[in-house]
Amino acid sequence: MTLFSVVWLAAALVISSLAGEQTTTTASNAWEPLKFFVGKWEGTGKGKPGTSRIEREYQFVLNNKYLNVQSRSVYDPQPNNPKGEIHEEWGMISFDKSRKQFVFRQFHVEGFVNQYVTTSISTDGKTIVFTSEGIENIPAGWRARETYKIISPDEFIETFELAGPGKDFEIYSEGRLTRRK
Repeated sequence: MTLFSVVWLAAALVISSLAGEQTTTTASNAWEPLKFFVGKWEGTGKGKPGTSRIEREYQFVLNNKYLNVQSRSVYDPQPNNPKGEIHEEWGMISFDKSRKQFVFRQFHVEGFVNQYVTTSISTDGKTIVFTSEGIENIPAGWRARETYKIISPDEFIETFELAGPGKDFEIYSEGRLTRRK
């Protein structure tokens, strides 16, 4: 190997190493707006299905590449739903490096699968909005939106909105969650 080849190979390895570190740092920093949610939460909700008690957990999984969300809401009986209801959902949030956005895939016990993308994060990081880019197992044209507003170091409000084909978003439910200690 000539001296030029050795220098070229060393330079390529250094550049490759720096690029890898930059990508890792960028991907790691990307999670900063969502780190607040990691932990166990409980709260209450209200909306079209009635009033509910909510339990939720957010945790990083698979070598901290994804944020896993597991949620359970128990709705009290009401005139429109005399038996009440238990709503469970699992979610996985990833960071799409090419779009530089979070993608939130949410799987509901009823069979719906929502795929959201972040449409805004406030400059103070306290309001995060996910808007659906696709919903499985529902008639075409429906849209969904989830808005998370951090109101204290241990509390946030989640607003879930739906929009029928050609209609504006309407609040379906809203939950207020507090970090369990």
